[in-house]
Amino acid sequence: MSRSPVSRSTRALISVLTGLGMVLLALGTAGPARADDAVSVGVPNWSGLNVTNYSGPIPAKAGTLVAQVPLAKPLWLPAAGEAYRIQYSSLNQHGKMATSTGAVFLPKGKAPAGGWPVISWAHGTVGMNDDCTPSAFPRSERDQVYLGHWLDQGYAVVAADYVGLGTPGLMAYLNGKTAAHAIVDIVVASHQMNLPLAKRWAIIGQSQGAAAALNGARYATEFSRGSGLDYRGVVATGIPANLEYLYQNLGPAIPPFTLPGSLNAYTAYILAGFNDTRPDLNITKVMNQKGLQRLQQGRTTCYPILKKALAGDDVRTWFKAPLMSIPGLSPALHEYMATPYKGYDRPIFLGQGLRDVDVPAPSALSLYAQMKANNQPVTLFVYPEDDHSSAVLASMKDSTPFVARILR
Repeated sequence: MSRSPVSRSTRALISVLTGLGMVLLALGTAGPARADDAVSVGVPNWSGLNVTNYSGPIPAKAGTLVAQVPLAKPLWLPAAGEAYRIQYSSLNQHGKMATSTGAVFLPKGKAPAGGWPVISWAHGTVGMNDDCTPSAFPRSERDQVYLGHWLDQGYAVVAADYVGLGTPGLMAYLNGKTAAHAIVDIVVASHQMNLPLAKRWAIIGQSQGAAAALNGARYATEFSRGSGLDYRGVVATGIPANLEYLYQNLGPAIPPFTLPGSLNAYTAYILAGFNDTRPDLNITKVMNQKGLQRLQQGRTTCYPILKKALAGDDVRTWFKAPLMSIPGLSPALHEYMATPYKGYDRPIFLGQGLRDVDVPAPSALSLYAQMKANNQPVTLFVYPEDDHSSAVLASMKDSTPFVARILR
């Protein structure tokens, strides 16, 4: 029986992803720090809504507003006219109803007739500990510019923290479907705040948030059904797609090179999140004492600190046996972190910097090929001179008319 075009293209592009990814990693190990490294750390400002140990009632319906407070002024986006911190119900990685937090920003000025169209922002890597929660810190300089741009364009911005960041439980890093619930549910919840918000909405995400955004886009219509919302499309930049094909092979011999500190940190987060989500697989049995320490660091250490701490480390030294020696590992990891390449019902914008060494370009390019092979409504924009972070702002010249078109 002949193989389908999708299978052939996927295998070919995964091979490219592996080979070219290794080259880009080697070239980028000594690269300069970028705005993604400017994630704030320190003492969180909860704006009077500290729910890290929340034990109150949890609504049975996803997207139900639980609490709202004005966002502390130091945490505002400069372009915002109003800002709030909210708590709302959403499903966690164990399929149970939990709560998430997030921020809601409105543009300055008077809302248009029908209200401000809404953008649900899916943030990139910050870490997994409550002390890394985005809504409890000022946004990075890059994100202030980027999110401020969308406010200036006349869109409200809602920004989920994801379940487990600032709420009980552990955030499931790169578990796209769980993050998808959070970024859809915050839109539903924000429409319960008596704010001038339109029903039309879109998703925008970067890095970890790009995987979340694409999962959100795949399931937005399903997850928001009955809310009266009108989902229109997605913008994703720096997309970590198809990386499960690489991560499933981790062990004492793989990867056959030392990763940059950023990728070591991502690896610790992925393994910690996967271990929490699938404790039945007990991945710790193939990890040595150093590996167990890295899992704990992943659970407790925010990204800028962990990236620096793990610079020069060797992931191979975390293992005493390959991950793939665990029965059922591969399908479980794919279910945990795969980015969908079919089933979308609205337009998709993919943006990728070719100098990206955090998520090498073949990741997004392989996903684009998969989407095209499955006749998805996708458009790809490539930025040859940009890296993982700078591609976010570089993409605005293309994503701005795209968003204006889908949110008309």
